Amino acid sequence: ILNVDFGAYRKRVMDSPWVADVSIRRVLPSTVVLRVVERVPMAVARLGPQLYLVDSTGAIMDEFSPQYREFDLPIVDGLVAASRSGPVADAARVLLTGRFIDALGSRPDLRKRVSQVDVSNERDLVAILDNGPEALHLGDARFVERLTTYFEISQTLHEQFSELDYVDLRFDERVYVRPRGRSAAAVKK
Repeated sequence: ILNVDFGAYRKRVMDSPWVADVSIRRVLPSTVVLRVVERVPMAVARLGPQLYLVDSTGAIMDEFSPQYREFDLPIVDGLVAASRSGPVADAARVLLTGRFIDALGSRPDLRKRVSQVDVSNERDLVAILDNGPEALHLGDARFVERLTTYFEISQTLHEQFSELDYVDLRFDERVYVRPRGRSAAAVKK
């Protein structure tokens, strides 16, 4: 037990993208204590046709495949970019995505309705719901409040406009709506 190279074993365990941290220590006379901290996927990041599991630190854990279907995670565009060494997550966009997902943690009813997220613009998170094609511009804060506003007015919007391209909820007293094939219109809340 005294001759074991814990550094080598730690490195081998840390080679797994699912492992965030490992600590190994001796407890004499004959015990080795191993503590492993696993990464938890936060989102499924899309880069072209490929999907990746990404955690809250931006670590790319694995390519998304059917074996991970138990994870109910939004698909996020704009989170990762290609580099010479492979896909890399953008730190500012990881933080924005994390704030959005954390905010929706208090409202699982809203979280279940979000299908896709686009963080290409780090100041304007765009959400797409599972029941409609329109993009919801939510900005970079007050996500739950803005989604709630959308659900409060969505029936009225769909009565006034047959098909919507986007709904911009970033402004306090106004909601901007762009019907498909037409220019944007302001609607007072």
